[in-house]
Amino acid sequence: MLGWAIMFLVVAIVAGVLGFGGIAGAAVGIAKILFFVFLVLFVVTLIFGRRRPRP
Repeated sequence: MLGWAIMFLVVAIVAGVLGFGGIAGAAVGIAKILFFVFLVLFVVTLIFGRRRPRP
């Protein structure tokens, strides 16, 4: 998911450089959403993913 966020960020940068402001804004918005979803899932995995079964 982080890869998708980085990809949309790169698309936004390229679109911004080429003058496509609407596409750049949309791509940045999608990149932000994907990054925060990744961050939440990462924290949840850190908290709940390391549990060891009790004997």
